[in-house]
Amino acid sequence: AIQENLKETTTRVLASLTPREERVLRMRFGIGMNTDHTLEEVGQQFSVTRERIRQIEAKALRKLKHPSRSRKLRSFLDQ
Repeated sequence: AIQENLKETTTRVLASLTPREERVLRMRFGIGMNTDHTLEEVGQQFSVTRERIRQIEAKALRKLKHPSRSRKLRSFLDQ
């Protein structure tokens, strides 16, 4: 039950990002996929450099660390 709830919450939090940011994070961390991907692999999917993917990833993670979003996930750490 907790795992399903975590999955739903993660999906909701990721959906609050731009579609591009969400896809980059899903690919980089392997969320909802068989495996994670390198910056290079993700860059090829988006036809941009790995440096650009790193920037997009960093911006998305910064957004997720904002209290308005991180509060939703933080409750799972206490369990």
